[in-house]
Amino acid sequence: MFCSWFHFDPFVGTEELGHLEMIGAIVHQLTRNLDDKQVREGGFAPYFVDHTTGVYPTAASGSPWNAAGIGVKGDVICDLTEDMAAEQKARVTYDNILRMSDDPDVNNVIRFLREREIVHFQRFGEAVRLAKEKMDQKNVYFTNPAFDK
Repeated sequence: MFCSWFHFDPFVGTEELGHLEMIGAIVHQLTRNLDDKQVREGGFAPYFVDHTTGVYPTAASGSPWNAAGIGVKGDVICDLTEDMAAEQKARVTYDNILRMSDDPDVNNVIRFLREREIVHFQRFGEAVRLAKEKMDQKNVYFTNPAFDK
């Protein structure tokens, strides 16, 4: 969910942090009352040993989130395209959660977040279109090789 739009637009970045907060709250609510047996049987023991039931942002595979996932090149077309890909990846993740979850309260939140990813994808697509319309103008890029000659 984190990508180069965090660099471009602090409001969108803030919203994405809100997504993380909502997912973290769901995880906390679902795990805070687990007993020792449920922790072990649910395959939650390695996580529990390191974090108890605290929310620590990781991928489902256990890889922790880090800034390396933010793909910023400083090129508006490249960065917006990366943003679009990140929105689609988040949508697929939400689709997969919905396939696995039978909790209506969780599913309602996930559906809401999924809808936001779709809207963001569409808005970034519009931004790419607008940026391409301005490609022949100066200052679209920090440096534009087309004007260096």
